[in-house]
Amino acid sequence: MSVAAIVIGRNEGARLIACLDALEEVAPVIYVDSGSTDGSVAAAQARGARVVTLDMQRPFTAARARNAGLAALPDAAEFVQFLDGDCVMQKGWVEAARAHLAAHPDTAVVCGRRREMHPQASVYNALIDAEWDTPVGQTLACGGDALMRVDAVRSVGGYRDDLIAGEEPELCVRLRRAGWHIWRLDAEMTAHDAQITRFPQWWRRSMRAGHAFAEGAALHGAAPERHWVAQTRRALLWGAVLPALLIPASMIVGVWVWLIYPVQVARLARRGGIAWAFFTVLGKFAEAFGALGYYWRRLRGGRIRLIEYK
Repeated sequence: MSVAAIVIGRNEGARLIACLDALEEVAPVIYVDSGSTDGSVAAAQARGARVVTLDMQRPFTAARARNAGLAALPDAAEFVQFLDGDCVMQKGWVEAARAHLAAHPDTAVVCGRRREMHPQASVYNALIDAEWDTPVGQTLACGGDALMRVDAVRSVGGYRDDLIAGEEPELCVRLRRAGWHIWRLDAEMTAHDAQITRFPQWWRRSMRAGHAFAEGAALHGAAPERHWVAQTRRALLWGAVLPALLIPASMIVGVWVWLIYPVQVARLARRGGIAWAFFTVLGKFAEAFGALGYYWRRLRGGRIRLIEYK
């Protein structure tokens, strides 16, 4: 069973080199570059990767880069490992994932445990590391790193090029509708280098999540899927609706009405700790900005721009 790899990136530098050097279990390796100026293309070519360069005159999305990689795959490729250029695949992952796909012909996607390389570097990295730690077993969606059946992905039309975020869960929605299954294995898959050390980076990443929630709900929010409807509602409730109500309320009955937010933090802290609870509540404001930005641009018919945080 042949396994290829598609790596996407831009100006990842040493992280891309580490990513490519770890891909000993797969061939061919296709690197899709989106306008790097740091020598990434030459580094990929020196390591034997086939390089596909995107036309940057068109708006960039990770989904568009992944589709470009799919188009460059040889016909014989049966499975493909998708990777971001800031990730390093762990030894033994491909063997475990391929064995699962061989034993489960109705499964289109398998993913495993993605870990942050430096969770101690910042509270934001630590939060992301916890975010990656999701339950194993049959699941609804995967992230950017996953091993997929090439024919299954192609049969549903690949990724949606126009999504600036949330393209993997959206693809998984269409795969599941077509009868395929998605599995998360109890196996180490990749190490990820987020490099989020400043609050503005975390804020923009949270905005991007809110945008993805709103757009995902607009695409697949109808029953029975209800894709990201609850996440969008929570973001808008805590990040937009409640503040709009509490501002006039505080003028009438006093600022104590804002205690609803620390109460929510205290409630969530019993589940995941104070830091996770605080940033979960604070993140709803950023997510609401992202969701409202999506609705505003959609109403105006404007072009959706990538929300970058690195």
